Amino acid sequence: MLNLVTGGAGFIGSHLCEHLLHLGEAVEVWDDLSTGSLANLAGCIGHPRFSYVVSDFTQDRNFASAVSRCDQIFHLAAAVGVKKIVTDPAHTIVTNVQGTEIVLRYAAPLRKPVLLTSTSEVYGKGTRVPFREDDDVLYGPTSKSRWSYAMSKAIDEFLLMAYSRTHSLPGVIVRLFNTVGPRQVKDYGMVLPSFVSQALNGGPLTIFGDGQQTRCFAHVLDVVPALVKLSRTPAAWGRVVNIGSTEEVSIIELAERIRGAVCPGAPLAFLPYDRAYEPGFEDMIRRVPDIGLARDLIGFQPVRNLDAIIADSVAHQVAKQGSPNRASVTGLDGYARSFDTFQAVP
Repeated sequence: MLNLVTGGAGFIGSHLCEHLLHLGEAVEVWDDLSTGSLANLAGCIGHPRFSYVVSDFTQDRNFASAVSRCDQIFHLAAAVGVKKIVTDPAHTIVTNVQGTEIVLRYAAPLRKPVLLTSTSEVYGKGTRVPFREDDDVLYGPTSKSRWSYAMSKAIDEFLLMAYSRTHSLPGVIVRLFNTVGPRQVKDYGMVLPSFVSQALNGGPLTIFGDGQQTRCFAHVLDVVPALVKLSRTPAAWGRVVNIGSTEEVSIIELAERIRGAVCPGAPLAFLPYDRAYEPGFEDMIRRVPDIGLARDLIGFQPVRNLDAIIADSVAHQVAKQGSPNRASVTGLDGYARSFDTFQAVP
């Protein structure tokens, strides 16, 4: 079984590659390294069933042959991070829509199964919580670049649905809710690794807005096996499926728990949205998934809680930075974990 993974050098993609190799399957990664890194693939490079191509697949004629020889496509390549989206909305739209269209155009005639990763951002300003896959969506005006990512991913979803209906393409859309864990970087505005990095440096932990907005964070090691299972579940083809945790936490509480685990004396700082991003920036107050469909289709249920997520994220950053403080993560209601015990997907 040969799996083609676009964006495979990214945070989620690299964990997916490791999991597929562990299952005894072959993996071919295509990534232009615009946001990914070959360092993420250190556990894969050199494996006899692993290969990678550093290239922009939207401009590379060899990508068509890669699609023809694979058995399964995981399309993860996309613009990432709110900060990048706000500062370069044109890149966001073109990257997301053009990339998905090319993958589907090559896959459809050959009926290659495609898993498309989408995002909870697609729900926009919806207020019905928890979010269900068949809920209506509501966006702000097109004059606000903040919504370009959500709209571009919604177009991606429409494209896969169209190919599924008109070309009988076997494909599934997965809306991810704040997937986090080791290897996620803070560079693109990701809140949890940003807080961890700030706490390790003594603070302050910078909270955008008033910190009352809530999110649900799922460990990448819970998410990745779900992606593989959904891709091989015919009952999921032609559908949208939420994947995430239902453990809801406010951003200010997240900051407090991270500083309590890493540096209790670190201060908190608050930054208005219009200074963090752009004037008139709108955020979602709550973002909680209904995971009932995923549970029905593949028995999905996250097993790693927020404390475990924080511990693994801290462990990764400490190991990467070579910090002398390598003993344990403490301050999490007695929870303690060695910084050297992180394991790949079993």
